[in-house]
Amino acid sequence: MAEEKTILLTQAAYDRMQEELDHRQGEYRDEITERIAAARAEGDLSENGGYQAAREEQGKNEGRINELIVKLRNAKILKAPRAGKVGNGSLVTLDLAGNEMVCVLGSRDIAIATDYDVISPESPIGAAIMGAKNGDTVSYKAPNGKDISVTIKDARPLK
Repeated sequence: MAEEKTILLTQAAYDRMQEELDHRQGEYRDEITERIAAARAEGDLSENGGYQAAREEQGKNEGRINELIVKLRNAKILKAPRAGKVGNGSLVTLDLAGNEMVCVLGSRDIAIATDYDVISPESPIGAAIMGAKNGDTVSYKAPNGKDISVTIKDARPLK
């Protein structure tokens, strides 16, 4: 069995995942079961598109339920980073050559709780800004080999 990786989440992302899990295990699962039963009652299942679609949706739902269970079991709630310093779970305002960008530094799983773009700490820009403070200018190498400078305008904990 593959080693399960710790998932770093904000409390809001954890809560959203838990809500989604509860919904998928409860009312959504029941709704799919009812659609399967209704389609089954129509008779010949081999040519019943509604039955096939409901079974496929059931499989996708069960897969997502399993994914959420594993992520929540392996979740670690991030301690809020200090205001003014970039860390996992920071809402960061960046200045990229005069263009302002607002994003969250963290895993894509954090995105479930925010409308902001998410930057991975393992990406070139994420690694460069990790630990930087308001006003710092850092550089990173883009995939095309070009050095890019970015200034941290503001860093604060994601609420």
